[in-house]
Amino acid sequence: MGGAVTLGAAALGTTLGATSASAATATPRGPMISDPFTLGVASGDPFHNSVVLWTRLAPDPLADDGLGGMPDRTVEVEWQISQDENFARLVASGTVETGPDQAHSVHVEAGGLRPRADYFYRFRAAGEISPVGRTRTAPVPGTRLDRFAFAFASCQSYTHGHYTAQAHLAEEDLDLVAFLGDYIYETADQGAIGRGHVPEVEVRSLAEYRIRHAQYKTDHDLQAAHAAFPWAVVFDDHELENNWADDTSYEEDISPEEFLLRREHALKAYYEHMPLRSAQRPAGPDLHLYRRLVFGNLVDLHLLDTRQYRDVQVEDDEREDPDRTLLGADQRRWLSNGLADSTATWNVLAQQVFFSQRDFADGEATDFSDDAWDNYKVERDSVRDELADKGNGVVITGDVHANYVVDVKADFDDPASATIATELVGTSFTSGRDGAEQNPGDAVQLQENPHIQFINRNRGYVRNTVTPTEWTADYRVVDKVSEPGAPIRDRARFVINAGKPGARPLA
Repeated sequence: MGGAVTLGAAALGTTLGATSASAATATPRGPMISDPFTLGVASGDPFHNSVVLWTRLAPDPLADDGLGGMPDRTVEVEWQISQDENFARLVASGTVETGPDQAHSVHVEAGGLRPRADYFYRFRAAGEISPVGRTRTAPVPGTRLDRFAFAFASCQSYTHGHYTAQAHLAEEDLDLVAFLGDYIYETADQGAIGRGHVPEVEVRSLAEYRIRHAQYKTDHDLQAAHAAFPWAVVFDDHELENNWADDTSYEEDISPEEFLLRREHALKAYYEHMPLRSAQRPAGPDLHLYRRLVFGNLVDLHLLDTRQYRDVQVEDDEREDPDRTLLGADQRRWLSNGLADSTATWNVLAQQVFFSQRDFADGEATDFSDDAWDNYKVERDSVRDELADKGNGVVITGDVHANYVVDVKADFDDPASATIATELVGTSFTSGRDGAEQNPGDAVQLQENPHIQFINRNRGYVRNTVTPTEWTADYRVVDKVSEPGAPIRDRARFVINAGKPGARPLA
């Protein structure tokens, strides 16, 4: 499954029917709505019998009030899902209402679908028809699956680069895209390539977060990547504020009450713009993001939340406190039970921040990131040990704007200890601007952390092909994002053999 679908609305209008209920006819009060689908369409979180379909009505997506140019009233939106791109073989359809309290976003959980089947979907509102998206359901849990192809990516600062990698991603043949955080950036950065943030402030209010999400969603290459495959998304920090932890701001000296109000605004806007299920609908400042997607008997994808429940960051000499948590008690229990009960060949932790130990200091001194799992060492080592007990564990990670391949060690301080899992870290789509082969400090990282096999700092994504016997990770990169149009290339390929922890490079 790959390639953006480009069927025009004019060719499709007759099958949705001129007499169907629409926003213009069902609720005539207020101004007429024109071109409401400026933010495209998306799908996400595929089950074996259902998938989420998403859009948001926004004829003026950057309107100052954050409501996208929509009238202050409820609107009806029709949706269809079909076995063919001409919509001659409809399998499900319906009408939903959306209004200003949801920023006129639409989340349809289309059910009654066949397992591991391709579908096409679209929406209609105010007499206009949306672009067409393509999606795919998952296999039935536990059934034999010989191949699963997915990509993971993160960190797409709008101001740092053009979405060239997203355009290439849309042409892949994938079952899923896992996006591991920093979908938007909250900053006032205006960049240097003519793609400055709107509004020109660090966003804090609900209206401002809505506008920022809408700005990112107006990019046609990002729309194409969403329309090509279902996505599974998790947030990291910049969807709210840099390095935030639970109810605590990392950047500002404000009360938990003030910060939780900002968090409520950010997470509401996040949900409104993502293809998430109703189980993820936020309640005040809380959004239940951690969840599990199952792909036959081959892959269990455990999507983690490393922000809402974490203890605040501390200095290195406190990082070994056994009571410190990154996941929180409930999520930690959920993950432990899920790993214990899994019957999949591969167990994947899809998460945001660097998992393995990473010492930045040369020589006998040590220096660890306070925002990564190193700052929560005892809990990290406990999760590591559960992955070792299960076998065939792979951690996929974003955040650091660089590609890494890491052997997860039974004891990170002993290079001779057993390799028990693999961490694959993906670079950014754009964040960090054009990037480079490596940074000067990477030589120290490789020297001080012999479990790190590979570092590269170009932009792009990681494509993964998973079978019952091996996992192949292709590090796909572009050399430039400051200008559009750079070609994609394979920078490196690594293979993990089932039953033999650790990745090996292929020429």
